[in-house]
Amino acid sequence: MTKNLSKLSLFSQGNLGPLETENRVIMAALTRARVGRDGVPTDVNAKYYAQRASAAMIISEATAISAQGLGWVDTPGIFTEEQIEGWQKVTDAVHRRGGKIFIQLWHMGREVHPDLFDGQVPVAPSPIAAEGEAHTYEGKKPYAVPRALTYDEIQGIIADYKQAAKNALKAGFDGVELHAAGPYLPAQFLHDSSNHRTDAYGGSVENRSRFIFEVISALSEVWGSNRIGIKLSPEISLADSHAQETYLYVVNQLNRYNLAYLQMMERAWDRDEQPAIDHIQLRNTYKGHYVANGMYDLDSANKAIANGSADYISFGRLFISNPDLVERLANNGPYNTEDMSSFFAGDEQGYVDYSPLAVNNV
Repeated sequence: MTKNLSKLSLFSQGNLGPLETENRVIMAALTRARVGRDGVPTDVNAKYYAQRASAAMIISEATAISAQGLGWVDTPGIFTEEQIEGWQKVTDAVHRRGGKIFIQLWHMGREVHPDLFDGQVPVAPSPIAAEGEAHTYEGKKPYAVPRALTYDEIQGIIADYKQAAKNALKAGFDGVELHAAGPYLPAQFLHDSSNHRTDAYGGSVENRSRFIFEVISALSEVWGSNRIGIKLSPEISLADSHAQETYLYVVNQLNRYNLAYLQMMERAWDRDEQPAIDHIQLRNTYKGHYVANGMYDLDSANKAIANGSADYISFGRLFISNPDLVERLANNGPYNTEDMSSFFAGDEQGYVDYSPLAVNNV
């Protein structure tokens, strides 16, 4: 935490682990579905990320650690040599612009459809189907009942995370973020609605959180803990019978690891709505760098940093249509109008063709 908080703003210098930053505006991970079925990033992806390099740090779109962990159409992986080489184009482009970039490591667990695995059944902590529908190349289809992972398979997935971390290092990333938010595999282990196991990975909160901490330990063997972040989303995830207590335990245990940061997804909708989780309590429990995410604007972001409720603010949606978001925030706008029809999938339109502020002011 930084002293003289009242003098800090989004545009104050800071640090995340060993990385020094020129501002406190982070680009959150954004799935854009602009990668082919091979999961290999392209020159267009490199251009997209380089356009946003003025952020304190970029967090890549969610990236599968293995073929088993991939469950969204046209999203990237980090488990083949071709994918590593594709990501090298991205990191090189960002670094040439003076930027920093972490990769978000992703395993979707049960949140996939067998069509993406040649008919193989998805895996999860317990054989409980997700609600809703999965994205496939033939459109949305109902989720299947997953197969419960064996103990040895869990160890294999932890090893996959470690290998993905090695691949990310080879690809030139500055660090890694564990995607433990949303409804994906780490959260499936953590929440008692999706984890009915009776072994060392189920039951108590200590057991249900074991997978997350073992993955962090594995990542630390590659990167060192101060190059690792984690993203959590207590309110935008799976049901848990004691959510506040569950996340208080997890956040407190994270203090043992000296991570680069904890990113907390606080809200994905109206900030005026009463939250179900006491985020102030969670923030006060965490002793490291805290990245707040969720419907922030310039005013609320500056207030959060000035009063110490966050060290950094991550923006998602605003970065889609405003590649130079840092400059626009510094000028209090104006902001480009977003094209929601191009958020997911498509070509360069709505991806790399948003005009920078200087062009708009001509």
